[in-house]
Amino acid sequence: MSDFIRVAKVADIPDPGKQTVEVEDAVLVLFHVGGRFYCLDDVCTHDGGPLGEGRLHDHAIACPRHGAKFDVRTGRPLTMPAIVPTRAHEVRVDGEEVSVRINEA
Repeated sequence: MSDFIRVAKVADIPDPGKQTVEVEDAVLVLFHVGGRFYCLDDVCTHDGGPLGEGRLHDHAIACPRHGAKFDVRTGRPLTMPAIVPTRAHEVRVDGEEVSVRINEA
């Protein structure tokens, strides 16, 4: 299991907001919604679209290519054409520092 890696400061990402980050060899999207942080792979499981370029509404991110929506808390697909979840990662906030641990599964 990987360690937590600092990726941002709390003040870097407005609430609501998102930021694309790189951790190890992965491109991820860090979300700030309702005072909490969440992290997903920056990939739509329908066709590989960049979720970080999509529209965030409440706890849903829409892929900019075909509109598939995912729950930012879990990576679960909310609408077609996606039917497979995208990988979610553990986020830790320590003071003003936001860190992510890659979920290997």
